[in-house]
Order: sequence, then C-alpha cells, then structure tokens
Amino acid sequence: MADAVPVQTFGGPTALFEYGGLRLLTDPTFDEPRDYVSPSGVSLTKLAPPAASPDTLGRVDVVLLSHDQHPDNLDDSGRALLATVPLTLTTVGGAARLGGAARGLAPWGSVQVGAVTITAVPARHGPEGCEPITGEVTGFVLTADGLPPVYVSGDNAALELVEQIAGRFGPFGTAVIFAGAVRTPLFDGALLTLDSAQAAEAARILGAQQVVLVHFDSWAHFTEGRDALEKAFTAAGLADRTQVGG
Repeated sequence: MADAVPVQTFGGPTALFEYGGLRLLTDPTFDEPRDYVSPSGVSLTKLAPPAASPDTLGRVDVVLLSHDQHPDNLDDSGRALLATVPLTLTTVGGAARLGGAARGLAPWGSVQVGAVTITAVPARHGPEGCEPITGEVTGFVLTADGLPPVYVSGDNAALELVEQIAGRFGPFGTAVIFAGAVRTPLFDGALLTLDSAQAAEAARILGAQQVVLVHFDSWAHFTEGRDALEKAFTAAGLADRTQVGG
C-alpha cells in the first residue's frame, strides 16, 4: 500500500487522517462512557472511553460529520470540538442545526478546501424510507491532483449507494467504512449500518487498496465487532489491506 493514508482511530466512528495537506477528523466522539437517548427515543450506551482526548489531536482543518442527530456520531465533547475547527462539513439540515463553521452539502455537492475537493455522497442510515426516523446522513469523497481518492462512508446501510459512488469516483486508494451491524426494533431488526460481510463487499465494490474500519466498538448497540470483521475480510481475501480500528 504505497499510497496508504495515515489514519488514527479513537473508538466508535472517530478517525483522524491526512490528505492533500489537510488533517481531517470523522464524526467526533470523545465523551467518557455514559448513557444517552437518541431523538427517536432509543437508549444508547457508550461502553469504553476514547483512545485519546481532543486536546491531543493537534491541528484539525476539517471535520467530516456524517450526521449530528445521534450521540454515537457526535457527542457532547465532539460538539465542543467543532467550535475550535475552521470547517465542519455535514448534511444541509445538520449545518442549519449546528450553525457556526458548519457547512451543509447536498448529495453530490462539493467544496474546495486547499488542494482537496470534498464531495458529499449519498448514504442511507437504514432500510428504504428510514429517513423520517433515522434522519439525513452523508458520506464523503476526497479527491486531489496526483492522489488516489478517499471515501468516508458515514452511517450507511445501502450497498447500492456504494455502487453509485464507485461508479463515479472509483477505484479508491482509501476507504474509511463505518460498520457495526447496528439494528433496532424500530425497523424490525433491519440494519442501520453495514454488517461485516457487507463492509467487505463494499470494500470490493470500491476497489479500495486501503480499508480502515470504524464504528464497530465502544457502544452497546453495535452487534458485530472486531472478530466478525476480521473473519469477513479474511474470507473476502482483503485482510492484507485492512485496518480494523487501532
């Protein structure tokens, strides 16, 4: 992986990586273990502390926020961090709720930040028609001259959307894929994020040479963790290009 992007992960969906001269952070969650209630009334329990605190991150140029509604993607410490970052990219509705330096991008909309073009790409946080309950979410694609593209999935459960994104931008150098196989009784147990086998299939569709898996640990509602992911990526022949957290 000669073109591998350096990526640090901190538990849950939170990762810091460098690309095109920028330092970018995904879905910041730095609270200590505690209980929350999501807007839909579902209780969420954080089980483990973050691997680092916000004050150890160094410079962060852009936060890539898949959505602001759920504490396992943006918690209280993460919200405080946003006030110190020059730019937060998220959904249109999320930017309106957050204010400050948050900027909303509709699907396929893009913004230039330095040498990097950041494009919002579709994501769906559950089965077809889930949006009134789970809310609007987004993924991101980063491109820059002379560099392979980077994909950040956000909370996405739809492989057909991954296929659309791969058709427009693939193959990818790096894919940061949110996994965890989140399920809820609100949708009769339907997946709200990719399960382990689907995450491996997403990596194959994307043609990713480097895969970083996040959003599978630290929270009680993640139903598949490291062991399931390692098994799925080994079975798919992708283990040699995959970073499972850490």
